[in-house]
Amino acid sequence: MEDAGGENVEEPLQEVDEQYKASLPKRMGEDQAHRDPSRWWFASAAFPMVAGTLGPVASAFSICALVRPWRQNYTKGADIDTATFIKDPAWLIAINAVQLAIALSSNLALLLNMTRRLRFSIAQPVTIVGWYLSSICLIALASTTAGPLRPGNDDFIWSQAYFYGIYAAVLYFVVASLMVVTVWGSQKGHYEKDFMLTPSQRTLMLQTISFLIYLLIGALIFSNTEGWNYLDGVYWAAVTLFTVGFGDQNPTSTLGRALLFPYSLVGIISLGLVIGSIRSLMLERGRRRLDARIVEKLRHRVLRKMAKKGKDGILTPIRNANSDSPELPSSSGLTEFERRQSEFELMRKIQKQAAHRHRWIAMAISTSTWLVLWLVGAKIFMECERQYQQWTYFDAFYMSYVSLTTIGYGDITPMSNAGKSFWVFWALLALPTMTVLISNAGDTIVKGIKDATDKVATVTILPSERGFKSEFKAAFNALSHGKLFTEDIEESPPGILGDSQRHRYSSEEGDDEGELARDQADLDAEGANTGPRKQKQAKNARDEESHKRRVEGNAAAEGDSGDRPDRTVRFDDSSTTSGKKGSNGRSKKMGNTDDEENPYDKSSNSTSQLPRMTRAVSIPRQDLPQIPTDPAEYHLTLIEEIGRVTQHLKSHPPRKYTFQEWACYLRLIGEDESDAAKHRKPHAHLRRSKDELEGKERAKWSWVGSRSPLMSSQEEAEWILERLIETLDDELRGVKAARRKDGMKNRTG
Repeated sequence: MEDAGGENVEEPLQEVDEQYKASLPKRMGEDQAHRDPSRWWFASAAFPMVAGTLGPVASAFSICALVRPWRQNYTKGADIDTATFIKDPAWLIAINAVQLAIALSSNLALLLNMTRRLRFSIAQPVTIVGWYLSSICLIALASTTAGPLRPGNDDFIWSQAYFYGIYAAVLYFVVASLMVVTVWGSQKGHYEKDFMLTPSQRTLMLQTISFLIYLLIGALIFSNTEGWNYLDGVYWAAVTLFTVGFGDQNPTSTLGRALLFPYSLVGIISLGLVIGSIRSLMLERGRRRLDARIVEKLRHRVLRKMAKKGKDGILTPIRNANSDSPELPSSSGLTEFERRQSEFELMRKIQKQAAHRHRWIAMAISTSTWLVLWLVGAKIFMECERQYQQWTYFDAFYMSYVSLTTIGYGDITPMSNAGKSFWVFWALLALPTMTVLISNAGDTIVKGIKDATDKVATVTILPSERGFKSEFKAAFNALSHGKLFTEDIEESPPGILGDSQRHRYSSEEGDDEGELARDQADLDAEGANTGPRKQKQAKNARDEESHKRRVEGNAAAEGDSGDRPDRTVRFDDSSTTSGKKGSNGRSKKMGNTDDEENPYDKSSNSTSQLPRMTRAVSIPRQDLPQIPTDPAEYHLTLIEEIGRVTQHLKSHPPRKYTFQEWACYLRLIGEDESDAAKHRKPHAHLRRSKDELEGKERAKWSWVGSRSPLMSSQEEAEWILERLIETLDDELRGVKAARRKDGMKNRTG
C-alpha cells in the first residue's frame, strides 16, 4: 500500500522484520571462542602482552649495556670491586647507541599501537624490524668483543654491561619473533588486526616502562650518593624493590637512608601494579577462552561416550507424534521442559569438571615454570660464582630459593659480574611466576584444605542450618560416592539455585507480602537448629503459600482476559513471516494470532492480561511466570530485568543461573523451553558440529551443543543482558515502525 506521495507504507515494517530475522542466529549465540584453538588466543592477546612487558625490559638492559665498558682488568684472587674498566672503541659505543635508539623507537611504536594511537599495519613492521636489528647489533658487538677485541692475556673479565647486552639481545629476538606470529595470524584472518586486550591490560606496557625508569633513576641517585658502581646500584635497586633485601649492599650515608623511605615505598607499589597486571593476564584474561576450549573438548568426549553406550536418548527433543520432524516422541515419560532441564544439568556437570581440570592444569603449568626457573637458575648461578666463591649446586639451589620466596637471608649472595646481572634478569621473570603460582595454589590446594576444614566443622562443632544429623549423613553420602543415605538427605541444589530458594520471597521495596515472607524466613532461620524436620515443614508451608499466590494471580488474570486468545512468546522464523502480508512482524513475536490486531496500534483494545512478572529469577519452580501480553507491560518487564541482570554483573565470583532462571530469561527473548521446535540433538562428532551453523536448522540448539549459551566466552549475566537489550531494541523499533504506519494511514485516509 502506498500513501499519497507514493511511499510504500509496508517498507518500514518489512525492514524491521528482516532485521529481526537476521538477528535470530546471533541472539542464540554465534560465539565461536570455544571453536578457536587456544594458540590463536595466545597469538592475538598473550604474545603482545609478553612483548609489551619484555620489550621495555630489553631496552633497560640495553641502557645498562651502554653506560659502562664491556671489559675490566682483573687479577685472579683480587677483590672484584677494585677491577678497572678497559675503554671500548668509539665505533662499538656508537653502534651500541644506535641500536638503543632503534629499540626505543620500536617500543614507542608498540606502545602507541596498544593505546590505539598508531595503526597496527604501521606499528608492527616498525616494532619487529627494529627489535630484530637491535638483537643483531648486540650479538655482533658481543661476538666482536669476545673475539678480535679480546685482550692478549687472561687478566681480564667481562663487565656486567657485557652480560646485560647479551640478555637484551636474547629478549629482543624473542619478543620480535612473538610479534611475527601475531602479525602472521592477523594476516591469515584468524583475528582482527588489533590486540584483543582490555584497557587495563593495554596499560601494562606503560606501567612496566614507568617501573623500569624509576628503578634506573633510583640506581643512578643511590650510586652517586653511596659511591657505588652504577650497575651495582641497579643490582641493589632490584634487590630492594623486589623486597628480597640480601644486605650485601645497603646505604650507609644519612642522605641515602633518608631517600630510601620514599624510594622503596613508591617502587614496591609500582612493582605490585605491574605484577598485578601480569597476574590478570595469566589468570583472568585467558581464563574464559581457555575454559571454553576445555569445556568444548570435554563436551565432545561426553557426547561420544553417550552415543557409544546408547545413552544419548535424553538429548533427543521430544516432539508431538504429528510432527514432521524425524525425531520420535519420547518413551521416557519426560516432558520437553524436563528433558531440557536434564540436558542443562548435564552441561553444568561438564562445566564443573572442566573448571576443576583447568584449575589443576594452571597449577601444574605454573609449578613447572617455577621449578624450571628455580633449578635451571641455580645451575647458572653455580657456574657464575664457581670461580669466585666455589659454590656447589646446593649453595646456588639454596640462594635461588630464598630469592624466589623473598626471604633473602643474605648469607649467600652473588658476587661476580655475571651473577649479579643474571640475578636481575632472573628475578624479573621468577618473582611474577611465584605470584601466579601462589594464586593458583589458592584456587586448588588452599581451596581444598579450606573446603575440607569447613566440612569437618559442619559435622562437628559448627553445624549448618540443616542440622548435625543431616550434615553427618551428607558427609558419609559424599565419601561413599552417593551409595549411603541417598533417601534421607535433602541436598541443596548446585550453583545459584540454593541462593535463589533462600531469596524466594524477596520482592520490590514496599511489597507487604514480601516483607512478611522475609520475616517468616528469618524466624525459620533462627529456629533452624531445633531440628531439620521442623525446618523442612516450614519450608514446605512457604512453598505451598507462594505457589497458591501465583496460581490465584494467574487465574485472576486469565479471568480478566475474557475470550481473548492466549499469547505466547515465540522465537522462530514463522513469528515474523506468517500471517497476512503487511501485518506487523513484531506483533507475531508477541504471539498474537489475530492478523488484524496490532499490539502497537494505539487504537487496539489490547490490555494486560497477566500481572507483571516480578522477581522471575528467584522462582526455582517449573510453573514459570508467564510473559505479559500487553506490549507496554512486556517492555516494562524487559527494562526491569535489564536492571536486575546489570546488578548481577557485579557478582564475584560470576553468577551462575539455574535452569528455571534461564527458562524465564529465554522466554523474555522469545525462546520457550517447553517447545521443541527450536531444539535439536547435539552432534557427537567434531566435524559435524562445526557444520551446524551452515545447515538449514541454524536457529536450533541444544544446551550441550556448540551453540549453547553456556558455551559462550561471555559470563552468563553478560550473555543474558546483551540479548535482553537486543530484544528491547527490536520491540521499540517495532513500535516506531507501527506508529509510522498508523501516521501514513491517517494521512491517506
